[in-house]
Amino acid sequence: MTAAGDAARRAWAGPGRERDLAVQAVKGALAAWVAWAVAGWWLHAPVAFVAPWVALVLVESTVYRSVAHGLQQLAAIAAGTVTATAVGLLLHDTVAAMAVVLPSAMLLGQWRRLGSQGIYAATGALFVLTDDSVTVATSAARLGEALFGAVVGITVNALVRPPLYLRDTRAVLRDAAREAHDILRAVADGLAEDGWDAEQAGAWHERALRLHRLVEQARSTVDWGRESLRGNLRGRTGAPPLPGKGYDDALVVLDYAAVHTAGVTRTVREAAAGDRPARRPDPGLARRYAEFLSQTARALRYYSQSRFGDECDDDLREAVAQLRDTLADLRRDLVRSTTDDPDEFATYGALLAQAHRLADQLAASGA
Repeated sequence: MTAAGDAARRAWAGPGRERDLAVQAVKGALAAWVAWAVAGWWLHAPVAFVAPWVALVLVESTVYRSVAHGLQQLAAIAAGTVTATAVGLLLHDTVAAMAVVLPSAMLLGQWRRLGSQGIYAATGALFVLTDDSVTVATSAARLGEALFGAVVGITVNALVRPPLYLRDTRAVLRDAAREAHDILRAVADGLAEDGWDAEQAGAWHERALRLHRLVEQARSTVDWGRESLRGNLRGRTGAPPLPGKGYDDALVVLDYAAVHTAGVTRTVREAAAGDRPARRPDPGLARRYAEFLSQTARALRYYSQSRFGDECDDDLREAVAQLRDTLADLRRDLVRSTTDDPDEFATYGALLAQAHRLADQLAASGA
């Protein structure tokens, strides 16, 4: 009850996921009510329940998905209904007809062109076979009601506050960029103080792995937001358009940041573990590398602000230029400090490789 109350307060307070869910629930109920009012109350259709049922399930999360799933569902219902009607009229026995029809309908439901709506082939067949009598007229009425319900559901979803997810897209991308910045800052501070151990390095690496999942969530959210604009009248009447290339570029940058941050933290974790072949970096070089990571975090913050907040392109270019200079100094220091020890060489080489990749991607994004 407490969780439900908190969700209700958030939905009332302002735009957000809770309000979107509440609106979709009301729209689904409205679609079902309209379909029943026309088919059941006004027209007294013989199988009027099919119309509100189909209308309800087709108030989807996006307009495009309502249309796509509507077509798939109608195809599945038609296939199951026609097959069950033909077999039912031929056998005149419900049990025998089910034994013949249902396996075929379930297999048909696995056809990839029907997607997640394939189960409605078997459902449509069951509605036919469990009726009091199997007739062509009743089956035709059932298909007509399904078509009418689909039209109502799609129309309500398209015309009554069609869902848009641009707000969530921007927020998730901004959160991923902030988390990448925070992880790099934490690693930089730890390396600079030379007080890190295996437990702390392991915690950094776990955060870096979670960052990768956060970036994948951001990628899914971008795709979701882009889909919500397809066939959406609200997207053409004042809603902000989804920036295609800008968001895609941000995903590339964040993906690089996640992958190479995980590489840096993995190397540091292995260097901190006593049973690993990697060597702990020299404190002086660790501080130089910490400076590089700190500047990388700063560049990521400016990148996030440039793409999802206040314009600061000049600050981003300046941060990237400083990052390149620091990387050049770091490379020279690593070359001068490297010994013939292969384990030490492997540690420095891994850190330098990750540094190059991070800097290159940020330089490309800040150009």
